[in-house]
Amino acid sequence: MTQQFDVIIIGSGLAGLSAALHLAPTHRVAVITKNVLGDGSSAWAQGGIAAVLGEGDTIKSHVDDTLVAGAGLCDLDATMFTVEHAPEAVHWLEQLGVEFTQEDGHVHLTREGGHSERRIVHVTDATGAAVQKVLVQRVKETSNITVFEQHMLVDLITVTGVGDSEKRCLGAYVLDQVKDEVETFSAPHTILATGGAGKVYLYTTNPDTATGDGIAAAWRAGCSVANMEFIQFHPTCLYHPHAKSFLITEAVRGEGGHLLWPKEAGAEYAGKRFMPEHDPRLELAPRDVVARAIDFEMKKHGVDCVYLDISHKSPEFLQEHFPNIKAKCLELGIDITKEPIPVVPAAHYTCGGVMTDLQGHTDVSGLFAIGETTYTGLHGANRLASNSLVECMVFAKSAASAIKLEAKPAPGQLPAWDDSRVTDPDELVVVSHNWAELRRFMWDYVGIVRTNKRLERAAHRINLLKAEIQEFYARFHVTRDLLELRNLVEVADLIVQSALLRKESRGLHFSRDYPEMLKEAKPTVLKSVE
Repeated sequence: MTQQFDVIIIGSGLAGLSAALHLAPTHRVAVITKNVLGDGSSAWAQGGIAAVLGEGDTIKSHVDDTLVAGAGLCDLDATMFTVEHAPEAVHWLEQLGVEFTQEDGHVHLTREGGHSERRIVHVTDATGAAVQKVLVQRVKETSNITVFEQHMLVDLITVTGVGDSEKRCLGAYVLDQVKDEVETFSAPHTILATGGAGKVYLYTTNPDTATGDGIAAAWRAGCSVANMEFIQFHPTCLYHPHAKSFLITEAVRGEGGHLLWPKEAGAEYAGKRFMPEHDPRLELAPRDVVARAIDFEMKKHGVDCVYLDISHKSPEFLQEHFPNIKAKCLELGIDITKEPIPVVPAAHYTCGGVMTDLQGHTDVSGLFAIGETTYTGLHGANRLASNSLVECMVFAKSAASAIKLEAKPAPGQLPAWDDSRVTDPDELVVVSHNWAELRRFMWDYVGIVRTNKRLERAAHRINLLKAEIQEFYARFHVTRDLLELRNLVEVADLIVQSALLRKESRGLHFSRDYPEMLKEAKPTVLKSVE
């Protein structure tokens, strides 16, 4: 049985739900999410949304800050497009009912690393969660949107030569995790909004859903990907054995937080700031600079973490601006009003992804991609803080507008998933072992600082894993664990391939073999052989 819709949206973060709401007045929309509605990286975003709203701020200033952070690799058209439409996106959220933090009767604007002005709108320190709560409610109230929870993308359905020679996406095979069956979804338009791939690394600020599903599926379908070597490591993830992937927002540094050496670094260093030795912008330097500085100091002194201190601010200020961080830390025995926060870098954001134009089109007709899944050209070699949520909304609306103008025939009945060849072996132990091995060697060999030797070791291990996973996939009944491992191995391969091709250090990619930056900035583009 084929389920037919006008548009299939795979992913329920800010990008996916925004697109669904823009399309719902005119299209029957299916939102497919592998957990529950709104459970993804968007809800974890603490910082906020960058937009030119303050007096004295300008579009040019926001663009310039983005270009500087992107280390020469940002696409100017994509950057201008995003920044110009950012205020409109913020106002759209306000109209939906998002209540941004106010100060003196106006939206409070904070500042984050890499920004020259205060331009970050936020809801205290839990912006993503507040925005997602409103969007989820609006989606639930919209009759033209059907949500399929506990459903995971298996593969896109494509065909070549339907009226022309181009490859076209007709829908997707999707695993119903409750029924343990693969279903067929058919639509003239499919949107990938599955987020990034942070779970390819051992330490990440991302939720468990961030397994690169859309990037891997698009690559298998024949889409080009770009700049996969640029993985942003957030400088400040809470370091505590009971704190899983808890992010300490950029805004803590934006509001005056200082990075300090720990006491284990020795009496000469303990409790002193180290960023003055690394960058004149101090703690407000772009994330790649701060992450490398922390990584350098940890390795130099043999320490497990560094400290982020905001205790010089009043308890009232901290409660007003960072209530969730304050509560979480206190729950773990850390009083941020009196003591610094232990932090380490962690994989945070995938700056590369599926190549799209300004309307979200990919290389495959009928297939769109938006949000962290994509490479739009906005982020270049390093994402500027708080540019990601606004990118989700701007490109969601742009893709929805393009789809409304494209009259495509419905694909009709598509072939059902063939499960006749598979068996149900006990492969869980093997999948779990391979997942752990992948994440560990990606952290060790393809982390913040890279060398050709490390990358080649990673490539060798990935090739062995790919062969094993392909055998599993061909023979075994698909499970979520198997599908996620398959996708992570595919994404890991794309990251390593891209890193080996870049013969320089730029932005988030730092190579000891090529420490200098080349004069000409070029994106790394990989074209699928499918």
